[in-house]
Amino acid sequence: MRTRLCQILPVAGLILGLAVPAHAATGTLVNVDLRNARILNNIANHLNVNVSDIPITVQVPVSIAADVCKVTVAVLSNAFDKGTSNCYAQSTSFALERQVNRVINLNQ
Repeated sequence: MRTRLCQILPVAGLILGLAVPAHAATGTLVNVDLRNARILNNIANHLNVNVSDIPITVQVPVSIAADVCKVTVAVLSNAFDKGTSNCYAQSTSFALERQVNRVINLNQ
């Protein structure tokens, strides 16, 4: 079983690597708009800070943005090609909250 898994993993990695646009692999950053009151409140509660401490936008890697904005990486990569790398957060995630926390700490 282990040998079979060792054979499958490199192939799966290659397939997934081909499916991700080049921008995503090179660290494209997307501006995520956090003005949704529910999102702001959730992040503030999870980070134990005031809502007013949360930035209105935060830059995150395209994979995180796709997750919290509920769009595909391909959609955001195409937007990046056209010069617009923005989306509106529809949910939050640990990775987004971690980046928000970094921004808060940099501004203090």
